[in-house]
Amino acid sequence: MSEHPGDRQGERSQDESDPQAEGPEQSGDENVEAADDRPQDPWAARRELYEHVPKAVSGSLVGGAQTGVSGGSVTGDVVLGTKVEHHYRFGAATHTSGNIPPEEIDQLAEVFAGYEELVHPLRDRLREERVLVLSGAPFSGRRSAGLMLLRALGAVPVRAVDPNTRPTAIKDGLNGDSLGYLISDLVTSRESPLRDIDLWAVRETLREKGAYLVVTVDLFASLQGVSAVAWRPPSPQAVLRSHLHARVQDPRRERELLALGPSREFLGREGHQLREAAAFAKALSAHVEGTVTPEQLAEVGTGLVREQVQEWFGDEETQLRDKAFLISLAAFDEAAYALTAELSDALFAQFQRTEDAGSEPRVGIFGTSITKRLRLARAVEYWQKEHTEWGPVRQRMARFQEPRAAGEVLREVWTSHPSARPALLQWLRQLAQDGRPLVRARAAVTAAVLAQADLPSAMALLIEDWAKSRRYRDCLVAANALATAHAVDAPNIPQILRSWCEEGAEARHRWTAIRAYALVGPKMPDEALRALAEAARTGEDEQEAGHIAESVALLLSDESAPVRSRVLRGLPELLRDGTSGRRLALQAFVMACTRGDSRMLLRWYVEATSAVSEAGLVSDADRLSLLWRTALSDLRYTADALRALASWVREVEADPQAEEELAMLLPALVGSAEDRKRLAHMLGTLRDGCRGAVPAVAERLMSVL
Repeated sequence: MSEHPGDRQGERSQDESDPQAEGPEQSGDENVEAADDRPQDPWAARRELYEHVPKAVSGSLVGGAQTGVSGGSVTGDVVLGTKVEHHYRFGAATHTSGNIPPEEIDQLAEVFAGYEELVHPLRDRLREERVLVLSGAPFSGRRSAGLMLLRALGAVPVRAVDPNTRPTAIKDGLNGDSLGYLISDLVTSRESPLRDIDLWAVRETLREKGAYLVVTVDLFASLQGVSAVAWRPPSPQAVLRSHLHARVQDPRRERELLALGPSREFLGREGHQLREAAAFAKALSAHVEGTVTPEQLAEVGTGLVREQVQEWFGDEETQLRDKAFLISLAAFDEAAYALTAELSDALFAQFQRTEDAGSEPRVGIFGTSITKRLRLARAVEYWQKEHTEWGPVRQRMARFQEPRAAGEVLREVWTSHPSARPALLQWLRQLAQDGRPLVRARAAVTAAVLAQADLPSAMALLIEDWAKSRRYRDCLVAANALATAHAVDAPNIPQILRSWCEEGAEARHRWTAIRAYALVGPKMPDEALRALAEAARTGEDEQEAGHIAESVALLLSDESAPVRSRVLRGLPELLRDGTSGRRLALQAFVMACTRGDSRMLLRWYVEATSAVSEAGLVSDADRLSLLWRTALSDLRYTADALRALASWVREVEADPQAEEELAMLLPALVGSAEDRKRLAHMLGTLRDGCRGAVPAVAERLMSVL
């Protein structure tokens, strides 16, 4: 199958040599169409799109159930997000010094019940050493564990010490008559590490006071000589059950709540933070009280994801480079980590241009930690074989633990942070010009999610510019974006495609819509066929007529049998619909027989023949044989139809079952003596090589005629 060289993975066409090239509307040579610019083979283009979209979208695009990109809203104070963190103090950072209210500790003890065994081994160590440093990931319950340790030793009241206290000044913060002290998420750095000598000085003071100190730090804290204890948090399931028990206090009712569909879905997902488990427990208890409906309960998970995303982009603690990585991971979820990181730095440079237009972007080459980046993004890495032009290649991949996070990140940035749009748009234009099919496919998918969130802006600022480009590659990205947008339930896509197919529409808009119909057609085959037939009637260009036929052929060779059948029903009607309709039907049919999985139509005929049809109704087998006979008798398509049959004869030589299928088809194609002579001549002139003998399978099939 031929393919435009510029569309091969890893290569770049001549008009894309500048990685900083402006978007289609800004390119200086847009009015001059490149001499070597031509559309990519539609079968190859469709295959690349299906191969490179993330799983969360591919099901919707190809015809499965939509997952991962759905919207949803939660009303009422159901999803707590960071509010849970502040209430239960799961990993929260305390920025002032003062005694922690005793009722908060008592309330925490109620929900902590059930996994006290996690802190008991640490209690004796704290009693002996007076100081304990707990190291762990954010929102893993380190602070709660510290409070429970101090409570178990009777070290109350507990005084919270400012985490911004310099390690050398911790001793000065141990004032007052408290017996317990807690520093939650102590701030350290390479210039100001927590050292063993700092703790030695503190230990003496604590012994004199009969007090204890727990310090929590993150996994990347700067420590020198300090033996930190790795905190092993309880499972989110244990936290959920514990919080639910404290709220409901009815074991039978608790079991019923945990058996609900939303509960099973929540417990079945990996990577939940403990604060999210606490939030879901509150939603379940509110459901018991009748203040949360079943619909709201089902949306709690989506609300938790949204709260996390808003937290990432709504505070100053997440660095700009990390935010760029989060956006890149959202666009390249389930893709190679190296690619995601490479393109996130390109987006980071665009963000720097926005923040400081007068300076040149600076992107650090080294110093980024894969582990730290993925932990921040709540993502996982894994090894998987990735499809490339050169065959499968094993790659280190990265994806969000929560499949809904990718769509939420893109929607949050696009709709809540408009100052990020110029950089994001320029980045996406660069992705659309990339020589790698995966990158171009993800540019289209990203644009589709943006269109779902804000269709007018995505169309005006991005998709329409691609669609009116003089380069077919840009138009193909626009077609892929529109098709994917329809798959993820963006509004009004069918109307857009219809308007772009109408008589008088811009030529490249028409081409974009024609290609998009080949992709959205499985969702609406009747409408797609009508629109393409109307485009064929109003078009005057032979090349465009061929593109329309390709889209119909793609639908006729779709993987879904119901889709193929519905398209097939419309082709005999087109045969009677004037010159343009007849040409479209026959050209598309012959293309479907010669491109892609060409023998699909052969198998389809046999299956349709074997199926029992209702009396008096025209079957798919009847329609297929009609199209075959019409194509063979029409001099404009006779040669192509015979070549398709000849290729099938050669392919079935070593496949007895396929030979039987072809033997069933050939007699149905004989409607006259001329048909018989034509097919006999095709079989009799087949050769093995230039001067070889007639293949044995051809001679056997000759007897069928």
